[in-house]
Amino acid sequence: MEHPIERRQFLRAAGAGLLGAMLWESQAAAAPTTPPGIRSPLLFHSPAVEPFVDELPRLPVVRGDRLELLAETTTHRFHRDLPESPSLGYNGMSYLGPTIEHPAGAPLRLRFANRMTTHPLAADMDTSLHGVAESFRTAPPSSLHLHGGVTPPDSDGHPEQLVYPGGDIDHDFPLAQDTGHLWYHDHAMGITRVNVYAGLAGMLLLRDDFDTGAPGNPLGLPAGEFEVPLVLQEKLFTADGHQSVRSTPVVPEGGWEGGAVGDTGVVNGKIWPYLPVARGLYRFRVLNAASFSVWNLFFGNRMRFWVIGNDHGLLDAPVAAHELRLAPGERVDLLVDFAELAPGETVELCNDEAPVFQAAILGEVAMPRFCQFRVQDRPGFADGVPARLRGEAGLPPLLPPIETPTVIRNVTVSQPYELRVPPAIMSLNNLTFSSPDIEMPRQGTVEQWNIINITPDPHPIHLHLVTFRILGRTPLRTVDYQLAHPQPPVGQKWVPSAEGFLAGPMVPPQAWEAGHKDIVRVDGGTVTSIIVRFPTAAELGFDPDAPFPRRVATERAGAETHTGHRVLDHAGDQHDDLRGYVWHCHLLDHEDHDMMLKYRIVP
Repeated sequence: MEHPIERRQFLRAAGAGLLGAMLWESQAAAAPTTPPGIRSPLLFHSPAVEPFVDELPRLPVVRGDRLELLAETTTHRFHRDLPESPSLGYNGMSYLGPTIEHPAGAPLRLRFANRMTTHPLAADMDTSLHGVAESFRTAPPSSLHLHGGVTPPDSDGHPEQLVYPGGDIDHDFPLAQDTGHLWYHDHAMGITRVNVYAGLAGMLLLRDDFDTGAPGNPLGLPAGEFEVPLVLQEKLFTADGHQSVRSTPVVPEGGWEGGAVGDTGVVNGKIWPYLPVARGLYRFRVLNAASFSVWNLFFGNRMRFWVIGNDHGLLDAPVAAHELRLAPGERVDLLVDFAELAPGETVELCNDEAPVFQAAILGEVAMPRFCQFRVQDRPGFADGVPARLRGEAGLPPLLPPIETPTVIRNVTVSQPYELRVPPAIMSLNNLTFSSPDIEMPRQGTVEQWNIINITPDPHPIHLHLVTFRILGRTPLRTVDYQLAHPQPPVGQKWVPSAEGFLAGPMVPPQAWEAGHKDIVRVDGGTVTSIIVRFPTAAELGFDPDAPFPRRVATERAGAETHTGHRVLDHAGDQHDDLRGYVWHCHLLDHEDHDMMLKYRIVP
């Protein structure tokens, strides 16, 4: 029986064999004090472009109870000095999609249509991954997921319910939930990363009578031009300005890489843009839409800002901060006051989160900045930061206390290693996506999920359908834990309790992590505990365990079609229905291979 080898030992041995005489350069490049101009020869690097020459795009807003989203292959200019390059976008946008604003509690019917042709990152698809076919390069499927939506299973964008080019599907989103900062993105099996990276993502903001999004709202929050969605990403570009998901020649083209730190900041589809701001308060709806990196966000002058909400709505009161860590898939609602800055001053939104070990050993360093704010000589929103957001007359009620669980469930996050390049796959519970050995919580129960991360790296874990509260993070003696519970070969469920192997007290979540979330940063070598209530069918208004068809009707090139009829695509030979939802790491490379599992919420 083969056993996973110790990851650091393998990577260092592989480094000696693969990198040879270049190793000293990669080690120098990985050091925090890397001198300017030294770049690792083990990495591809984006072409140098001048920052802060393109103005930040304002994403268009759409409203209505019946909408359509069309995913299309297009071209996009990321920077003034780069040519247009292949990309993906929604609804005629050359990159990303419009911001959808919708009232909480009002149903939304959305027709999603796939009109893509050849994929911009076709050469980087790995056909050895679960569900990926060679045909995806020229006819890429898609699956639309409303991240954070309380959504019936047949409208959730299940990764195996694929819409092929020429096809469409109707999604019914009840949105019978509180206000929040949702987002939508592709979720197609095995190619989520290349689809999202190429452009298939956008925001959905739920509003109510308190957070109306209009001037004069009861909460006294900035609105109109003073509320700005920021879709943050980091990327690599080729010499000719094309998007690239390849970071290193160590992994051949078309091979799954495991994730890489980009060297170029992109906000709302522009490289290092600038935003003119008035001297007043702004509300920034920030989304980490990166494929891989956790960021430690701060302003270059270390100015204070306030966190007023996260994934699913407002906190009880603003939380003052000078920095915060934001993982892929997480959202945060910020107030930033530019009134104290003089006209003509500038300040940058920055990041200094060090790359994880396996990225640093190749020479990857933190992508240092995203955008610049330029203070204009004009007054802005002047009402100031509210003292309270909940719990007083005219405000929403306070956040409820965290419920007491009746079930304790242990799940694990690991990266089994073996002698190949790249040397790891990613795994939840030591299983692959096709495993039938899934979690099956019962409707109406409150559970504590102890997410046991034996890797040294952070992984943002997202559960579809439900929201949860973060209880805290407890350090883990990972070596002792693994010695006492040897990890079996991948495919055998492995979820031993961490009791007896904890290295200290539980650390409570940051104040700004309060409230309801759908994704949690699970730090390396910790047990992250969350409290989840799994709703009943009666509460939801739909059966969360109802089966639904895997097959999606779609037009096929060259196939006979008639009005009102669409020929089934090649997925139609799979006759089994789907059931339930998924939970996964939101590092998109990890999700694709194979840190994603199905789960069901059973009666």
